[in-house]
Amino acid sequence: MAHEVNEKSEHTVSHRSVELFVAALLMVVALVVMYDNWKTGAGWAFDGPEAGYFPFWIGVILLVTSAGTFINTLRHSKVGLETFVERQQLKQILQVFIPAVVYVATIGYIGIYVSSAIFIGFFMIYLGKYPIYKVVPVSIGVPLFMFVLFEVWFLVPLPKGPLEAALGY
Repeated sequence: MAHEVNEKSEHTVSHRSVELFVAALLMVVALVVMYDNWKTGAGWAFDGPEAGYFPFWIGVILLVTSAGTFINTLRHSKVGLETFVERQQLKQILQVFIPAVVYVATIGYIGIYVSSAIFIGFFMIYLGKYPIYKVVPVSIGVPLFMFVLFEVWFLVPLPKGPLEAALGY
């Protein structure tokens, strides 16, 4: 009996729920792609396909396949009721996902290099449990190397923040 309670407490969401959610989300994405490319021009012009022709049809394919998945999942109501992810697994996923979202969100404000230094340092300390004397050189060295690689050698500008602006880049 105690084992059953533990299993229920570990349950988060079923495979079926995830399939329905992802299929619905992809249908919305497909409709947005189709609408936007229809406005751009999804027809055939005198000189060939218009700019939105191929993306529009990719959207149609995505819509049809996602709707098929959604309907098929609804038709088989007894399939996919097992747990998609347990709480402990979800916690581990969120330990990586949330900092990654914060990292991506901060790139626009403080630049990719400073964001990367903070991101690498955070992961080394929080998940890796590395000592600070190992964290500092790696979390500064990797973004510095990437700066030299992209900005100096390849001449590919990446998003910069106030630190790079203060240094004249």
